[in-house]
Amino acid sequence: MREPVELRRQRILSVVQSRGAVKVSVLAAELDVSVVTIRRDVEELTRVGRLRRGHGVARPVVDAPEPTTVPAARTEESAGDGATVALVVPERHSYLYETLHGARSVLEESGMRIALHIAPQSAGAERPLVERALADGARGLLIAPRWRNTRSEELDYGWLAEVGVPTVLMERRPRPGSALHALDSVCSDHWYGTHLAVDHLVSLGHRRIVLAARDDSPTARTIRTAFAEIAAARPEVEDWSIVLSSPAAVPGPGPQKPGAPAEATPDADCAAMAVDLAALLRERGATAAVLHGDVDALMLVQRLAEGGAQVPRDCSVVAYDDVVAALGSTPLTAVAPPKAEIGRAAAELLLYRLAGTAGATGPVRRTELLPTLKIRGSAQPIPTPED
Repeated sequence: MREPVELRRQRILSVVQSRGAVKVSVLAAELDVSVVTIRRDVEELTRVGRLRRGHGVARPVVDAPEPTTVPAARTEESAGDGATVALVVPERHSYLYETLHGARSVLEESGMRIALHIAPQSAGAERPLVERALADGARGLLIAPRWRNTRSEELDYGWLAEVGVPTVLMERRPRPGSALHALDSVCSDHWYGTHLAVDHLVSLGHRRIVLAARDDSPTARTIRTAFAEIAAARPEVEDWSIVLSSPAAVPGPGPQKPGAPAEATPDADCAAMAVDLAALLRERGATAAVLHGDVDALMLVQRLAEGGAQVPRDCSVVAYDDVVAALGSTPLTAVAPPKAEIGRAAAELLLYRLAGTAGATGPVRRTELLPTLKIRGSAQPIPTPED
């Protein structure tokens, strides 16, 4: 199914704002659309003042700093007197790009220099980037590893615990008791975010709810676990189920220990798990769905419309992420993790560690920020018999 135009343009903006000038051909390759389509999008975004167009490139309205060793404004209280902090995030991840911008604002105000590294989607991509940053003199590290499956997460525990410079994880909560348990981290409380979604639907009278979620990130796995716990504990919920939101929403294969159970892989079996959600809603008599993330939620609305069903008249929908949930033809009610605030809090914690003041080497901090619910009308009360 074709990606909505507004969603594609939002992705273009995210890439350009995070990297600065980007070639149209690069955007086309990354978004998997034609150069002609990207050129048309860039022209329209330029017309409305959201981008600037050059010779074969798209530029932010305000020039972004270079992606590595960016000099920033300096202050008398600079924590590092121009020292460099490495910032590592996955590519094609608009959610974490918002977190990146939050961190960047704090680091620039402190007079730090930023070395931004975008990790490709291949397994283990973060380690060589971190090693390169350290070799170049980075004094601190902010990182959000992709961790598409639990095995890839475990493989990072050893080397990441021994980086040797102050490090803060962003939107990642390592397994309790692991080598990274005692590493500073700042993340959203996704259990609470899931609670907000379920509680909102229950308050509207919904008793049969489906979660369609990804399974290829720590956030996705936390949401799936939280939904099962919350739905099972709510006596008002008569029926609930969890399905895969799309065939691409599963972890990639990773190295396996001898005799260990295989990780989920995007093969035919996993594709079969991504059921026709519209059909499942009808089969189970579900009146509401929670979807992680926004793109899958917007696609569900389209599929329901193609089948003659309307949101919220025939099915209430709550999205999880709120990156582009408001851009659909039906703006979606969404759980909004505090993405930029996560980045700011992580950067502030790192600066505290780098400052060398009394207490800067104190107890490890595991900070959680609570998401909010943005109500936009894609969920409505269940009609009563009197209605």
